[in-house]
Amino acid sequence: MKNNFLQRSVTGVLFVVVMAGSMLYSPFSFGIVFMLISALTVSEFGHLINRDGRARVNRTITALGGAYLFLAIMAYCAAVADARVFLPYLLLWLYLLTSEIYARKERPLENWAFSALSQLYVALPFALLNVLAFHSGEKGVVAYNAILPLSVFIFIWLSDSGAYCIGTLLGRHRLFPSISPKKSWEGSVGGGVCAIIAAFVLARFFHFLPAWQWVGLAIVVVVFGTWGDLTESLLKRRLGIKDSGTILPGHGGMLDRFDSSLVAVPAAVVYLYVISLYAF
Repeated sequence: MKNNFLQRSVTGVLFVVVMAGSMLYSPFSFGIVFMLISALTVSEFGHLINRDGRARVNRTITALGGAYLFLAIMAYCAAVADARVFLPYLLLWLYLLTSEIYARKERPLENWAFSALSQLYVALPFALLNVLAFHSGEKGVVAYNAILPLSVFIFIWLSDSGAYCIGTLLGRHRLFPSISPKKSWEGSVGGGVCAIIAAFVLARFFHFLPAWQWVGLAIVVVVFGTWGDLTESLLKRRLGIKDSGTILPGHGGMLDRFDSSLVAVPAAVVYLYVISLYAF
């Protein structure tokens, strides 16, 4: 038990340091690290589907597609490339569609569906981190701001930690017992309170969003992050597995670590666009 706790702690600290450090150090390190994370997570998703045997996903092509989509949206958001940067990604989709004609596999529809899901469910949310990171400033100059994408992960991390601690102590009412029997309403509320406190702290030091918008962002991330966690739990339950992988000792696979963000990041992008429209 002690060794497992130590393993989880060391892995967790290194995980946070690498992610936060890559975002804060430079846009280049941010791009490299999250491009690799996107490719690894897409590949892991394909491995789970292939192991189940209901479909066959080309892990190499979909992983390369996930990595390229991240870099393409990064280049577009940073204003170093125009929309033509997405043309190679469209070729990926054409290949995934036409390859099934020649492969003559038993379940082409399932292969198409899960290949597409690897891009929409896994690759796209990672790529949307660039929408949070790059913003047009004065005179149309694009600036890199690591705090906004990092804040999404801060809210998720604190919400998860708070939900675990408070749920362990006070949890009585199950949130979704048929999908994740350990999650409780008490823990979810407690995790949300931790995230809201963090939102006020961020508002104190970073003034590009007013306090109420920081709080709103925290609430959106917590709510949709919880749904993201439950979505991955449903996926694992349908596939009959406990962890999505073993790449992170003591923490499972990449999908296990990023399940919340795969839904929270798109929700955060929508929220910030909505409030920007409201502001004008």
